[in-house]
Amino acid sequence: MLYSPRMRHLTSLLLLLLLVACGSVHERNAVPEPLAREAVIPGIPGARILFEAGRDDLASLTAFLSKEPQAAVAGRHLHLLAVSGGGDNGAFGAGILCGWTERKDRPEFDIVTGISTGGLTAPFAFLGSTYDARLRESFTTITADDIYESRGIFSILGHRDAVADSEPLVRMIEKVFTAEDLVAVAREHARGRRLYIGTTYMDGDCLAIWDMGAIAASGQPGALDLFRKVMLASASIPIAFPPVYFDVEAGDRIFEEMHADGGMATQVFGAGFLGPMLARQGAGRQGTVYVIRNATLTPKYEAVPARMASLGGRAISSLIRMQGIGDLLRNHRFTSEEGVGFRLAYIPGEFNAPKTGEFDQSYMNALFDFAYARARTGYPWHTNVSSLGMGD
Repeated sequence: MLYSPRMRHLTSLLLLLLLVACGSVHERNAVPEPLAREAVIPGIPGARILFEAGRDDLASLTAFLSKEPQAAVAGRHLHLLAVSGGGDNGAFGAGILCGWTERKDRPEFDIVTGISTGGLTAPFAFLGSTYDARLRESFTTITADDIYESRGIFSILGHRDAVADSEPLVRMIEKVFTAEDLVAVAREHARGRRLYIGTTYMDGDCLAIWDMGAIAASGQPGALDLFRKVMLASASIPIAFPPVYFDVEAGDRIFEEMHADGGMATQVFGAGFLGPMLARQGAGRQGTVYVIRNATLTPKYEAVPARMASLGGRAISSLIRMQGIGDLLRNHRFTSEEGVGFRLAYIPGEFNAPKTGEFDQSYMNALFDFAYARARTGYPWHTNVSSLGMGD
């Protein structure tokens, strides 16, 4: 999730503004509740599935994951990579992947999933080590100006949907993910590999899991724009950034879904996605799940000022940390049930580079270099998650 101290103040400002300026400028035709579960992306009905924890019996998700043959990955040890949210801490995951390449034992991942900043990382992790330079550049050369533009008070009152404009992030995504990359994703999808990015469907209050390979391989004229919009939506924090809208079809009519940061629904997902692939292999099936959590897990002491912005920011950061721990424990449970290996990387407490603000280049480079050095010599992946949040 793209979140920072500065964003805490911006968020608090908007909450105050909501007291005097409610409503929405964006006129939209939301999907009626009775049709919400049957709405599809026009021309690409298998583009995504809406997943409500506790409501689904997993049958629909299993069907979604198994809807196409995957003969190219049959008979081998399978690898899944799940990349979490974390904003500028995404430099950690980028460093892990690039250092892993240098060690020369980084596997080809059969499934890659991403949330928020992980949704920006996932396509390049999926396409392989030849995209490491793109990955490094994306997390070591950017600044806050490449992500958002702060809106003035009158602009906030006029738009009423966010305190910042994400147009810089739109331009960055258009620059780093090209039409040629879309073709490459489609090619790997045809081999049987899978790429999924998560967003939060705001109206439905649930996780939307997007099959990015199916989008890339659809042949639809708007496939590239849709692919980029999913990447944008996954990283668009409500209140901080405007939501992202998707046209959907239901009951022979066109409606509009509102999506935002996938980190609201989960900080990391997908460990159980290996199941349908492994089930095809029968006895002796083997697989490993690698999870990169772009955050620290240990609690950090902070003398919190008795101010609304500070109190709200501390509360949100604590909620995100604890949600992330819960998500990791749930994914670990899934791997245990599937009988596959679990490997976890997260930012250890010993990393303490100074940070002057969000997307601080010096901080991001220090974090990238730290993770790169660790991975280059053999990252000490964690397999025991029972004490997460209690120490390193």
